[in-house]
Amino acid sequence: MKLDIVGDIHGCFEEFKLLTEQLGYIWDTGLPIHKEGRKLAFVGDLTDRGPHSLKVVDIVYKLVVQEKMSYYVPGNHCNKLYRFLIGNKVQATHGLETTVAEYEALDSKNKQKLRNQFTNLYESAPLYHVLDNGKLVIAHAGIREDYIGRSDKKVKTFVLYGDITGKNNPDGTPERRDWAKYYKGSAWVVYGHTPVREPRTINNTINIDTGAVFGGKLTALRYPEIETVSIPSSMPYVEEKFRSFD
Repeated sequence: MKLDIVGDIHGCFEEFKLLTEQLGYIWDTGLPIHKEGRKLAFVGDLTDRGPHSLKVVDIVYKLVVQEKMSYYVPGNHCNKLYRFLIGNKVQATHGLETTVAEYEALDSKNKQKLRNQFTNLYESAPLYHVLDNGKLVIAHAGIREDYIGRSDKKVKTFVLYGDITGKNNPDGTPERRDWAKYYKGSAWVVYGHTPVREPRTINNTINIDTGAVFGGKLTALRYPEIETVSIPSSMPYVEEKFRSFD
């Protein structure tokens, strides 16, 4: 199994296209296809904050659902967009407002198309992927080794939001513990969710959310090589959005 696992895109479509091209994918058909048969995988948070969330949804839907040639797990932003699209009352904040603005600018036919695409993508996705005979786990915010194989509410919260303490940071986002520091599993866990300046590898875990939407980089992990490839973001740099670890 040869994968290129892409970090949180957050609507940064141009960076995604450039990254896939750097990884050897050709877009001649309108979809990124690798000449050596490698496949793309996504750690979630496809949308919000960036300029082209709906284009990202369209491509990932076609790759994952229509062509069945890629892997996707939902992130917390995906969960919130899903709840918005099925009519639940959610606050259009923390980036969702940008996706909602794109969506509201569509005509009714294209609204219905987008709603069908994303709800289908979301509903058909597992909470996390266990691949390569258990050697690889892709989970949006990570996963503890004793949670692998479970899908109860506690695991869902962890996978979508990380190891949250119940307190909030000054910007209103949930405070998170550094779960990766204590991970002892043998499977590689590839995740995003918490923006870091450089891909962070610790205890068979690797965080590939390098903050593309905050002016950092968009990163992919080549598996099984365990090599990262990044391209710089075109977005303005927001220093305080990146987490530093001791």
